[in-house]
Amino acid sequence: MDASSHFRGKKVTVMGLGLLGRGMGDIRYLAECGAELIVTDTKSAEMLAPSVDALKDIPNVTYVLGEHRLEDFQGRDLILKAAGVPMDSEFIAEAQKNGIPVRMSADLFAEYAGIPVIGITGTRGKSTVTHMIAAILTKAGKRVLLGGNVRGVSTLALLKEVEDDLPAQAGEIAVLELDSWQLQGFGAAHLSPSLAVFTTFYPDHLNYYKDDLAAYLTDKANIFFYQHPGDTLVLGSQCAPIIVEKFGEAVEADIVIADETKLPADWTLQIPGTHNRYNAALALAAARAADVEDAVSREALESFPGVEGRLQFVREVNGVKIYNDTTATTPEATLAALNALGGNVVLIMGGNDKNLDMNKLLVEIPEHAKRVIMLAGTGTARVLEFLPDASVFDSLETAVAEAVKAAEPGDSILLSPAFASFGMFKNEYDRGDQFHALVAKL
Repeated sequence: MDASSHFRGKKVTVMGLGLLGRGMGDIRYLAECGAELIVTDTKSAEMLAPSVDALKDIPNVTYVLGEHRLEDFQGRDLILKAAGVPMDSEFIAEAQKNGIPVRMSADLFAEYAGIPVIGITGTRGKSTVTHMIAAILTKAGKRVLLGGNVRGVSTLALLKEVEDDLPAQAGEIAVLELDSWQLQGFGAAHLSPSLAVFTTFYPDHLNYYKDDLAAYLTDKANIFFYQHPGDTLVLGSQCAPIIVEKFGEAVEADIVIADETKLPADWTLQIPGTHNRYNAALALAAARAADVEDAVSREALESFPGVEGRLQFVREVNGVKIYNDTTATTPEATLAALNALGGNVVLIMGGNDKNLDMNKLLVEIPEHAKRVIMLAGTGTARVLEFLPDASVFDSLETAVAEAVKAAEPGDSILLSPAFASFGMFKNEYDRGDQFHALVAKL
């Protein structure tokens, strides 16, 4: 397969470089294909210096940083849009006015790869389910390409990994974690994976969607809008009623509904919590749809160690277990972590607001947390009056030090913020990395 032919000699504007590595991988791949690139980002050159330095060996790249210019969305062959760039951007509108395709990394891969694609979305659980499915398929002897919303992975660059000469019995399959923004791209391209998993649906990203929950759901629904008869849609029981009521008549695929009750009771997971048995049941349903035997799925799921930053056990210090749940950026995610750990939790939470309803979490925190330590931010400021015994800190270092002081043998320290990371951190991964580094020094 020569996917590079789709980009060779083309004038491509990459909208969004970022710091997570996905944009860098896209740019490197497109340059290797022989594309002539303009890379534009509203972040400053100083902020993006690590990414630019990592690409300094790449020729034929013009950087426009600290701004977007209309001229960079004119006379081009393709606009590659990063996740999170608003579709109502004036620059996207300029490209569309000029008849220039606006695409994203994941949907371009799905169109050009020519291999089966399993797509996983949902407000919570999609990362864990994605990695569980990948682990099962790998155990089954498949060659798995893992991409989508995966840290440091350019899904577009996975086109280099697609092989034409694999033995038929080995197979090759892509497993893509897809957030609502990436699924905008699937919708624009009229694509859906033939095997789709929708884990859960809760309010999220309402700052981006301007409190329009229906728009958020519609973007996510692109994971099944363009499926065909004979395809499979696995729905978690939490979101199934919402999906069926709103979109039931539009679904052409076979629907399978699963939750923790569908996971055999004698299957034992390494990772804690009812929510992770729910996730495992969804992965099992997807594996069955991919014709994997249950014995293989059981072996993979029972040995599955979890995913970085998702209720991840870091270490035990003086009888205190420490967990990194930095990707918990919604109240439902933090509540799931608290339920999984039970009681005697020293909770580190807080950050920037996403306009989500915190009432249920705030009511239940006292049932699980013996102490609440908060990181400063707009979200923290909004809920602080409802947590009168909480302490607020302006740095993660001081918050961790206070948590260690408050914890006793048999307790757990849990970083599970329930809010966004921006302000104090570059992103949620930076928050988790800093937490790991601090815990390593204890």
